[in-house]
Amino acid sequence: MGFLDKSIKQAKEQLTKAVDEHGDKIERGADQVAKTINQKTGNKHADKVEKGKEQLIKGLDSLDGDKGVDFGGKRGR
Repeated sequence: MGFLDKSIKQAKEQLTKAVDEHGDKIERGADQVAKTINQKTGNKHADKVEKGKEQLIKGLDSLDGDKGVDFGGKRGR
């Protein structure tokens, strides 16, 4: 395993740990960003904003080290 491979592995492990520890804060931040964008644009792009937020949550779910636990919490999606 080369230096770059080790660095990438370490970075992924650190990101996974951060998502595990702070997932609720990250999700609240994503919700707030989406809300702010919708307010600034008069909800013109609300569907795209929601889709982007869902993709973010889905991506973070894949990094979540607690397999079987949704990063997105108890939301009705």
